[in-house]
Amino acid sequence: MEELRDEKVVLELISTDLVYEGAVWDVRSDTVRYGDGEMTRQYVEHPGAAAVVALDDEENVVLIQQYRHPIKERDWEIPAGLLDVAGEPPLETAKRELTEEVDLEADRWQHLVSMHTTPGGNDEVVHLFLARGLRSVETDYEREHEESDMRVERVPLADVIDGVLAGRLRNGILATGALATAEVLRREASAR
Repeated sequence: MEELRDEKVVLELISTDLVYEGAVWDVRSDTVRYGDGEMTRQYVEHPGAAAVVALDDEENVVLIQQYRHPIKERDWEIPAGLLDVAGEPPLETAKRELTEEVDLEADRWQHLVSMHTTPGGNDEVVHLFLARGLRSVETDYEREHEESDMRVERVPLADVIDGVLAGRLRNGILATGALATAEVLRREASAR
């Protein structure tokens, strides 16, 4: 078998309509030629995001807990933000979000994975990065809305993995980032 990878498909676009224009993302309805016929699909058009697994020297992950209205929960997450600055590469977005959300900078950055969050319902791609060599910085960033009462904790990576596997931590970006980080650490240890 050749290398396993997702496969890009180019379809003839028959029509596309903006169904809803939102503050952050839009809803679109596309009709495409597929096989011997046509199909219409609605989806959320999303700018994408970058997220950070900030790992300190004791292998604690910096987590934030904030309210998320669609799920009506305060879930645990890793720092993340939209790719909403024109021309800003995902790594720069990740660096900016780490500073804005948890007042940290990092000396070492590594791309972990890029993932489609919900390919059946939106076109969002989240780029996850591992940040190490953390240091505190002073910021004057004003946190509002869900960020105004955000909780920040450093949690052992092993506890985060346990929470993901037990179903207590269900944020997909957190789960992917924590599991990818554990694999990076495992590979680094086996290479020594």
